[in-house]
Amino acid sequence: MGLVTPDFGLTFWMTITFLSVLFILKKFAWKPILNSLKEREESIDEALRSAELAKDEMARLKSDNEKILQQAREEREKLLSDAREVREKIISDAKNEAKVEVDKMMSSAKAQIESEKLTALNEIKETVVSLSIEIAEKVIKKSLSSDKAQVDYANSLLKDIELN
Repeated sequence: MGLVTPDFGLTFWMTITFLSVLFILKKFAWKPILNSLKEREESIDEALRSAELAKDEMARLKSDNEKILQQAREEREKLLSDAREVREKIISDAKNEAKVEVDKMMSSAKAQIESEKLTALNEIKETVVSLSIEIAEKVIKKSLSSDKAQVDYANSLLKDIELN
């Protein structure tokens, strides 16, 4: 039971020792400990401010990144739209050129066909006239082989001329 209820001397010396340790700590260790705690608190505050600034910077960068991505998407869409328009224009121009070229070729072919048709008709007419003249000559030579037939034929021609 001696440990549970200490003597007056033990209590006195324990108090003196405690107070002297407290005085020595206050004299030599208290300020450095408080300074260390204050520095630690300031470094933690600085780290928190830096973390907050970094967080804000990350949010700003993320926002800027989203804006840049949106601009890139819009530019890509614009380029694709322009490319589609150019493609459609090129196709349309090519179709129109082909149509004009086909029309030219058709009109040229029609003109050539018409020209060849007229040439062929003229050749046929010349051939028909030539053949008709030959046939007429042969018929006339055969039918007008006598002088009397020639006179009769000349008289019939004169009658036809007078009637016309």
